[in-house]
Amino acid sequence: MNGKTLVHLNALRAFEASARHQSFALAAGELHVTPAAVGQLVRSLEDWLGTPLFLRGSSGRARLQPTEAAERALPDIRAGLDRLAMGMERLRESAGHGVLTLTVSPAFAAKWLLPRLERFQQRHPDTDVRLETRLKAVDFLAQRVDIGVRYGLGHWPGLSAVKLLDEDLFPVCAPRLLQSQDRLRQPEDLLRETLIHDESMDDHAGFPGWASWLEAAGVRTRLSRCPLRINNSAAVLQAAAEGQGVALARSVMVRDDLAAGRLVRLFPEVPYRSPLSYYVVYRGECAGLPRLAAFRDWLLEEAARPLA
Repeated sequence: MNGKTLVHLNALRAFEASARHQSFALAAGELHVTPAAVGQLVRSLEDWLGTPLFLRGSSGRARLQPTEAAERALPDIRAGLDRLAMGMERLRESAGHGVLTLTVSPAFAAKWLLPRLERFQQRHPDTDVRLETRLKAVDFLAQRVDIGVRYGLGHWPGLSAVKLLDEDLFPVCAPRLLQSQDRLRQPEDLLRETLIHDESMDDHAGFPGWASWLEAAGVRTRLSRCPLRINNSAAVLQAAAEGQGVALARSVMVRDDLAAGRLVRLFPEVPYRSPLSYYVVYRGECAGLPRLAAFRDWLLEEAARPLA
């Protein structure tokens, strides 16, 4: 690869990122260079091609609009850059640089993954795990993420998904809330309690909340509000354990709290399976990477472990 080819490769990366973000500044942030450097690389590519690649506006959020010719070329350019990145990953694998970048939600990390992660590290001591916890889904290619766990229906564009865990929903509370004999004897009694709402699930289309569970339990009243709202699933369970109210728990998240006696499951006679599940997700073209395959298989093995 000569120097001119390297310049064109950098220019293609700058062009692709600018087109995706419709901004030199945002592309610069991703590529860790200045906006001026991105603009110069794009202009050098335009000069070499003899044609503009963007329609440049003077105002608005999207000041850069790819031309029609650029839009047609972008899928092939992205595929080419993706293949180059894949090739680099294979070289890193052969050189023994085993860094695995993993993305999960903060609550899933705290309640399920971190208590088990040591078992993976003992089995694969040459793989360094880089854990990123985020509430929002990330772009695996742009953020250089290898593998993740997502909660949903199992369909995410550009990603392969393997089901990891199904999930049941049920109310839980602190043991001391049950010390009174006439408290929480039947599902209707929940309407007299402080119901804790998990706001972190509001962005998950199809997630059934309190109203759905109460309906399944035969409680015909219309639920208009939840007095306590928290935007973190782990904090929801913590608030319930402290006696601040009753939480609608997710079985994957609450397992350890139930086993330790911090929380008690209410009304086990009312089964309710969530339509959403946990999935292991990764880019399909990366499925053959040894460290990714090892971590995926370990996750599935952990999910299949019987309850202690």
